[in-house]
Amino acid sequence: MRADRDDHPVSSEFLFVYGTLMRGYPHPMARELAQRAAYKGRATYQGRLFLVESYPGAVPSANKDDVVHGEVFHLHDLAYLTAFDHYEACGPDASSPTQYRRVIQTVKMESGETVETWIYLYNWPTSKLTRIASGQFPMPATSSPDLL
Repeated sequence: MRADRDDHPVSSEFLFVYGTLMRGYPHPMARELAQRAAYKGRATYQGRLFLVESYPGAVPSANKDDVVHGEVFHLHDLAYLTAFDHYEACGPDASSPTQYRRVIQTVKMESGETVETWIYLYNWPTSKLTRIASGQFPMPATSSPDLL
């Protein structure tokens, strides 16, 4: 498999999500993801998490203590990434610079295994955003990952 300039593969069958697309969130795209992909497990990404509005944005960090908690899904069809690009407003017809960009990064599964996975990283300045120091986007009070 070819690698990009950051020495990551240029494609992956996995998607790491850390916000409203995680299991238990009442968003229609979270339900869509659950139907079109197999849940692989919980994982962490070396980054910082910020509250953008009612949703989070993750950015990479060089600090090993900075982690973003999320979930990895194995996509049944990579073509479905187009729907996620549209949802994240970073498809080919989106205005630049887009709020998010989809890139391949390494995440660490709870088991310790590392996985190269697609992730939507926040692409705008974070200086005026509130950092979520725990790295965990809050679960809605009325939802639970066990319900999906």
